[in-house]
Amino acid sequence: MGFRSFTVGVTVRILLIVFFVYLGLYIYHQDGSLIQATMFSVIVLFLTLNLISYSTTTNRKITRFLESIRYSDFSSSFTKDSKLGSSFREMNMSFNEVIEAFKKTRAEKEEQMLFLQIMIQHINTGIISFDSTGRIGVINGAAKQLLQIPQFKDIHDLGKISIELLKNVLSLKPGGSFSIKINNDLHLNVQSAAFKMEGNSWTLLSFQNIRAELQKNELQAWQNLTKVLRHEIMNSMTPIASLANSLGTILEEDVIEQEDGSLEIEQDTFVDLSEGLQTISKRSAGLVDFVNAYRDYTNIPQPVLRRFPVQQLFENICTLLKEELLKVDIKLVTEIQPKELEINADQDLIQMILINLIKNAKEAMEKATNRTIILKAGIDGQSFPYIRVIDHGEGIVPEAIERIFVPFFTTKKTGSGIGLAISRQIMNLHKGSLEVESEPGKRTAFTLGFG
Repeated sequence: MGFRSFTVGVTVRILLIVFFVYLGLYIYHQDGSLIQATMFSVIVLFLTLNLISYSTTTNRKITRFLESIRYSDFSSSFTKDSKLGSSFREMNMSFNEVIEAFKKTRAEKEEQMLFLQIMIQHINTGIISFDSTGRIGVINGAAKQLLQIPQFKDIHDLGKISIELLKNVLSLKPGGSFSIKINNDLHLNVQSAAFKMEGNSWTLLSFQNIRAELQKNELQAWQNLTKVLRHEIMNSMTPIASLANSLGTILEEDVIEQEDGSLEIEQDTFVDLSEGLQTISKRSAGLVDFVNAYRDYTNIPQPVLRRFPVQQLFENICTLLKEELLKVDIKLVTEIQPKELEINADQDLIQMILINLIKNAKEAMEKATNRTIILKAGIDGQSFPYIRVIDHGEGIVPEAIERIFVPFFTTKKTGSGIGLAISRQIMNLHKGSLEVESEPGKRTAFTLGFG
């Protein structure tokens, strides 16, 4: 009915305009009166303006409604009744309902934003966001307290406390992390995330002071190392001390002094002394080997990083281990995807790790029926390269799988227990990781991850 009323209103106005135009022309031709013609012209002009105003009412309302939404001005309202008909009254009511819905949504978003801001300010983790130009968006109290930078308006202000920190932050990829020691009281762990807002790219950084946790882990590591050192040293020194005491007693009791001052010992006593000294020598040599292994673990050279193709690395390893593996009927298979994969690492140190892992795999496959070791390289789900050594040997029991990287822990009868510990230490120096997965009796996989 509303649109019919609008149509009728437009039709009536057009008919009136036409009627007065023809009427004015008729009277002008009959009487030739300019006054009457002017009067009819004024009437036609008034009706035309009324028609234009009448027909553009809807457009003005829609324009006003859209401008209210565009500029978030939700104070506007539209009259519920209209002389144009019920449909226009319904349109006005719909406009009001939409504006109320926008007003409610805006209020809810403002409440959520306020809650989020309060939550960000109260968490213990430092939070900073910055855009592609370096401009700071959000910074919470924890970040200000950690960084102690007054007038923090640009991410480049991080250079005030550490140039290295700023370089690492600017080069950090989304989802990446790093740790850095600023001073004796501040050791930061930094994580990154990326998001888009209003068409701009933003980076979100989280900062945590891990000094206390590192000290706790360091203390625990020293305690564990002390236990190992004490165990190994006591295992060597106790029998040496006991045996030396026994040899002293033998010398006192069994050595006979002759009249001319010379000393004489019996054959059995000589044999006992000789065997005792050999035992002391062997045990001392074992203790020296242990100390040398500890020295190797604590004196790993800093890696010299450069990019090189994985294919070249695998070819070198296959050449070095070919004869050794052939002797025990083990086949070394390489897989690289993509073929042109490159990694940024110290090739010599990574080669040393892989040789150690392959030799461990060879020993674990002594009784295996599937005599194949797989040397595999590829890209993981986070677009980081990895290298994996897979064997089908006896595997590692769950109780030992987390201890195999502890220095001097070994599951083999012959072994120093230092190889895997050194390998993980080397990967830590590469800012990477060395992890293991194992199904006893089926499969074991060591993975070198390069972050």
